[in-house]
Amino acid sequence: MVINAKEFREAIEAIELSKGISRETILSALEEAMKRGYRKELGGDDAVVEVLIDDEKGIIEMYNVKDIVEEVEDDFLQVSPEDAKELEKEGKGQIRGDKFYIDASIETLRKATANSIKSILKQKFAEAEKAVLYEMFKDKINTMITGKVEKADEKGCQVNIGRTSVYLPRKEMIGDEKFTVGSDIRLFVQSVESGSKGNSAHIVVTRAGTGFLEVLFNEEIREIYDGSIIIKGIAREAGERSKVAVYAEDPQIDPAGACIGQNGNRIQKIVSQLGNGQAKEKIDIIAYSDNPGLYVMEALKPARVVGVICNPEEKKATVVVKDDSLSLAIGRRGVNARLAVRLTGYDIDIKTETDALNEGLEYQSLEELQALEEEALERKKAAEEVASQSVSHAGEVLPGLPEGYVAPDKRVYEDEDNNDIDEALLEKAEEEVVEVAPVKEEKVEEPSKEEVKEEVAKEVKEVKTTTTLSDLEKTLESESNKSNKKSNFKKNSRKKKEDEEEEVKLASTQVDPANRMSIYTEEELREMEEEEEYEDDVDEEDVDYDEYDEYYDDDEK
Repeated sequence: MVINAKEFREAIEAIELSKGISRETILSALEEAMKRGYRKELGGDDAVVEVLIDDEKGIIEMYNVKDIVEEVEDDFLQVSPEDAKELEKEGKGQIRGDKFYIDASIETLRKATANSIKSILKQKFAEAEKAVLYEMFKDKINTMITGKVEKADEKGCQVNIGRTSVYLPRKEMIGDEKFTVGSDIRLFVQSVESGSKGNSAHIVVTRAGTGFLEVLFNEEIREIYDGSIIIKGIAREAGERSKVAVYAEDPQIDPAGACIGQNGNRIQKIVSQLGNGQAKEKIDIIAYSDNPGLYVMEALKPARVVGVICNPEEKKATVVVKDDSLSLAIGRRGVNARLAVRLTGYDIDIKTETDALNEGLEYQSLEELQALEEEALERKKAAEEVASQSVSHAGEVLPGLPEGYVAPDKRVYEDEDNNDIDEALLEKAEEEVVEVAPVKEEKVEEPSKEEVKEEVAKEVKEVKTTTTLSDLEKTLESESNKSNKKSNFKKNSRKKKEDEEEEVKLASTQVDPANRMSIYTEEELREMEEEEEYEDDVDEEDVDYDEYDEYYDDDEK
């Protein structure tokens, strides 16, 4: 069947905008509706039906498909080759392989079939719209949305939230608040149920739930929004009274005071958004405590509580209040006591001071519980300081030490005499100092007169001289003394050089010179100084040995 392609596309776009359903989903729903409607007209759900939709060309084709077989067993699903060829000649169908396609014209469909297709199509659109709404609102669970009232009566309100409408029943409203058509309203999305029937029942909204109040606290109190203050629990009877337990990790922050604000301005902003009825909902800000006794006493505010008997194992508590605070502790129609039970989770029994005295009850006073709380806080603070110190020292490795060495938390040094340290240093220095062996002076034996005579006799066979023998001996003695001095001078020079090298070695040991012992005596040092002076005065090159030649010359003569 050929249709107006432009009008067909415009109709699809209109549905897409109004329902939020994609084009592919609309075409798939139309195809499924036409298949199911045509099967009903054919008279059997097992009939094979194919539908082809081309929205660009504006063509819709619908076929009843039968198998071509030699022996027909079911003429509703099968056709013989001869019958298939005959029907094809008559223009009632087409043979495509082993299948015979019988054309179906939409104009020839019965009115009941058309209505069935329309009903199925609406159902498909509703299911598709639910899926779209679920995907849209599943991320809005536990958040606030704004809608516009479409219908309002004593039972509740119909609220338009965009692509769909939700129903707000009277029990989910705050007290005796009322709304008019067209007015804006804030709703808390409690849950989204994709399997619910109807267009609006699958999104559950409320204004009376605790989540609605929690969102208002997050919006109005920045310390709760940034996490400095934590809401530990909320108990609420919408339109009557609410109790909110708050807690701060930082002891410098007063959680209750921060929520109330200066002159109560913060809490008043929240109260002003809790319904438009004549009676305003009251909010009690409760300071949360890990001590169950203190927590139960705080939860019964504004009553003046003097003591409590708490049984954490059985979750029961007996609270003693002032005689004139019994009505406040119970509250109007028991709302204060019910909220305290709901907030703390304890079964609370309230008694006056007089009744407790008559019954002989022994209870912990508020002052005693506060003292215990302060002690617990001090212990917790001390434990945190110890833990932080251990964490700061963890992995600390001193410079120069091997990897994996952990420095101890404390280093204790015993008082020691400084002399012991000096002695230890000196012992180490003495071990490193190379001991210098004392230099043994080799004595040069002076030749005797007879040896000199023999030596001269060997070297000079014939000596003629005019000098006497005694003069010659004196001269040889002086010559021998000079030779000995020259030898000693060389040895002393070598000894001085070795001493200088030894002083350099001693300096490298970094031992205090004041504490180092000298290896020479005072007399030896003075002799070394005299020899150095002699070295400066006498030079070997200045000695003239030619003056002695005259003796040899005279002998030759």
